[in-house]
Amino acid sequence: MTVNPESNGAGHVSRETRGRAVGGMRFPSTGASGNEQSMSDYGSTDIGWTPIMEEAERATRVLHPETMQLPRPDRRRILTVANQKGGVGKTTSTVNLAAGLALQGLKVLVIDLDPQGNASTALGVDHRSGVPSVYEVLLGEISIADAAAPSTQSQNLLCVPATIDLAGSEIELVTMVAREARLKEALNSEALEQLAPDYVFIDCPPSLGLLTVNALVAAHEVLIPIQCEYYALEGLGQLLRNIELVQSHLNPALWVSTILLTMYDGRTKLADQVTSEVRGHFGDLTLRTVIPRSVKISEAPGFGQTVLTYDPGSRGSMSYLDAAREIAERGAERKTA
Repeated sequence: MTVNPESNGAGHVSRETRGRAVGGMRFPSTGASGNEQSMSDYGSTDIGWTPIMEEAERATRVLHPETMQLPRPDRRRILTVANQKGGVGKTTSTVNLAAGLALQGLKVLVIDLDPQGNASTALGVDHRSGVPSVYEVLLGEISIADAAAPSTQSQNLLCVPATIDLAGSEIELVTMVAREARLKEALNSEALEQLAPDYVFIDCPPSLGLLTVNALVAAHEVLIPIQCEYYALEGLGQLLRNIELVQSHLNPALWVSTILLTMYDGRTKLADQVTSEVRGHFGDLTLRTVIPRSVKISEAPGFGQTVLTYDPGSRGSMSYLDAAREIAERGAERKTA
């Protein structure tokens, strides 16, 4: 769902709107006496839209993805989802964007690089200590294909889980040769060909440590989720400086391709101000689609699901579906450019 920052609120109907059909719904008009006509003045055939019908239509789009095939990228896209500030929607955006692409016909691999393992939980993948995970991949004990497990969310979606063992991996990696490139070595072309994903999403921990550096070195692109609040902007400069350092010394091909605004609350002026500031600074890198603050998005991981399967007709679900489509279409535009 794309949020219009000029909106006066979800429940507001302007004078200009009255008497017209907007979005399929006819609003009562004001007569010469100034009194508004009641809805009972209209026959049932005049009202072509109801909230229930809209939600059902949205759910149908998600549950029948064969009608929504997305263009494949000309080469495999590896995106690191990074922001050292916690609580901005990194993991939530990673799993829901991945599910959105997978439900629309693309094959997606998610690498959970956060020791908390929240992405693994949301994708319904076992991440108890002892299961094959990204920890063993970083140590070079198993291949990425051996660690990948199918997600319960889509047959096109795979996940390399994170276990609690990953919490101590940064200490172990310090003494290793090419410690910053362990994940890049694991994601070599031969290993990825066994899984054949169109997209690889790497979910980072909320820090700028060695795990995040590994993710930045392994990726082609960086996707930065930004919460529509002031504090979310404070640490952004440090993240961008770290990305520049990685570009200079470790991965010259890395670039910030996507900015995603999350937790948008249209009731506050602050959300509009942050949105305007981010769009003004990053321009076209910022997706048109904005993710609203939604209880359904927060509830879904508790059931081991993404919001797209937990509540397909919700605003949050459709927003992530639209954002996934926008990411895929931008990739296709770059291919033809």
